[in-house]
Amino acid sequence: MSKLFSNIKGDAFGGITAGIVALPLALAFGVSSGLGPSAGLYGAIFISFFAALFGGTNTQISGPTAPMTAVSMVVIAGIIATNDGDVNKALPAILTVFLLAGLMQIGLGAMGLGKYIRYIPYPVVSGFMTAIGVIILLTQVLPSLGYYPKEDMEFVQQFKPEAEELILENILREEAGEGILVLEDFEETIDRAHLISDEEILRESQTLAAKEASGALGALKVIPRAVKKINWLELMLAIGTIIIIYGFKRITKAVPSTLVALVVMSGIAMGFSLGYQPIEKIPEGLPMPNLDIITSFKLKVITPYIFTALTLALLGAIDSLLTSVVADNMTKTKHQPNKELVGQGIGNSIAALFGGIPGAGATIRTVVNINSGGKTRLSGMIAGILLLCILLIPGMPDLASKIPAAVLAGILITVGIGVMDYKGLKAIPSLPKDIKLGPIKFSSEVLIMLVVLILSTFWNLVYAVGIGLVIASLMFMKKIGDLTAQRSDVKSLAEEKAWKDEKDFPAKLKEEVFIKHIKGPLFFGSTNDFQSLSAQIPHTASTVVIRLGRMQYMDQSGLYAMEDVLQELRKNNITVLFVDLLKQPRYMMERIDIIPDLVSEDCIFKNFKDCTQWIKTNVKDEY
Repeated sequence: MSKLFSNIKGDAFGGITAGIVALPLALAFGVSSGLGPSAGLYGAIFISFFAALFGGTNTQISGPTAPMTAVSMVVIAGIIATNDGDVNKALPAILTVFLLAGLMQIGLGAMGLGKYIRYIPYPVVSGFMTAIGVIILLTQVLPSLGYYPKEDMEFVQQFKPEAEELILENILREEAGEGILVLEDFEETIDRAHLISDEEILRESQTLAAKEASGALGALKVIPRAVKKINWLELMLAIGTIIIIYGFKRITKAVPSTLVALVVMSGIAMGFSLGYQPIEKIPEGLPMPNLDIITSFKLKVITPYIFTALTLALLGAIDSLLTSVVADNMTKTKHQPNKELVGQGIGNSIAALFGGIPGAGATIRTVVNINSGGKTRLSGMIAGILLLCILLIPGMPDLASKIPAAVLAGILITVGIGVMDYKGLKAIPSLPKDIKLGPIKFSSEVLIMLVVLILSTFWNLVYAVGIGLVIASLMFMKKIGDLTAQRSDVKSLAEEKAWKDEKDFPAKLKEEVFIKHIKGPLFFGSTNDFQSLSAQIPHTASTVVIRLGRMQYMDQSGLYAMEDVLQELRKNNITVLFVDLLKQPRYMMERIDIIPDLVSEDCIFKNFKDCTQWIKTNVKDEY
């Protein structure tokens, strides 16, 4: 506790500065997610406070981030679409998924999996982060142009037939639930259909129009319409925001340029009473827990999103721990990865209960905190308290609700540009081309990055990461297999360079004895070459020595490959000797009785000297 208050002045200034930086981003991410600015603000308040209180990185400032918001958008849009476009109806299911992601993060930390996050390949992370940037840029083009698909009646009318079809399907579904037989009581269906209002059809059509224009691909489809219907005022507000954000950084970094852009452009829009599109209203007072998460819980609604919740948990873990590494480098400290995951999970779980979107450790806010004097967990807690105070100050939420949506779109465009991995993109031409497809050579790492980038942007963020991990794993295993096979060529003693302790091997027995060196793990990637051993043994050999001192590991594929080779050699009446068999491979071979059934204990030697002595005694010179 004494450590917590050991740097009150620095932590207070760091926390306040980080909170100010977080405010416009929290509002922007909330709007972008589809749940509104209050969801972003609630997420920033609770995640910042509780992740700092329970986390394992003293200077970390947490809250909604671009990657977490991008994945959240997928969850929110999907669940809203299955709930007739009604956000309030879909909210309990959405928040339950976010709560589940937070609980999964706690589980990851409790199981000690934090240290394994670093093994995710860089090309997968690079492709994903660049995709996040592209998605944000494409989805923010529409609001920056002042185009909102729901308000384009010409576009909305295209979905009227589909809307009527969906409404009728809902009627038939209700009747089936009530036990009404449609064909026998068709008049009931007709009577209910007559009750459908034009307003109801319009709402459903608007929901379908918004769904059609959602995501990166949807935005690309409607950009031509948006360009034809540009609202020049909204565009100027967005451009002005972007110019201030980049321009003010050149003047000074003491004051966050994002906040300056928000205040200046919002002040201009409000001061001149311009006819702009404001963000949604932010409620005043203390946030209240959404108890519908518990009372309206339905497993069947959540089941399709369990994998997505796991992706959110893993993404939040990666995002947070990468920021923790940055904080370590700046403060010369060492974070606790598992404790950090538990803290992030608690923060996300509590944020979900209060209607906030999920988040993670935020690099920019953490750097600002450290540079402003923050050194302990108190700084992150102060940042959360500051954002809460904004809700409690009379009139402040009402003022924030008048912020132009185009200004937040401009802020998000700069976030999208900043989140892309330029380091990975610049490295594309210089990476070694290690894959050949016909006459074309290309880099496997570039391939992985592009696959993740394209699939994440235009298909599904969750599946893209999974596919990227699978491809990266397969390519890694192939490379290791090739390297192992290359180092472990099957050669006779006469052809292969002898090891030091083999130089005194009796020359007269070189035709009768074949020595095999295994110079690495025997696993599924290296079994093919090993299985060809029996075919390459000279017909003069009656004994095979397999040197295993450098075979530290054997998997199940390697185990069965070894068994096949030994059985083939036994069938050909060839004696097999093991030299320097290590603990793990021995254990594996004892499990399926290779030892002692195929290689007896008296044929296993601790060193080559003992093996040579046995050979001199038991092998006759016949050639």
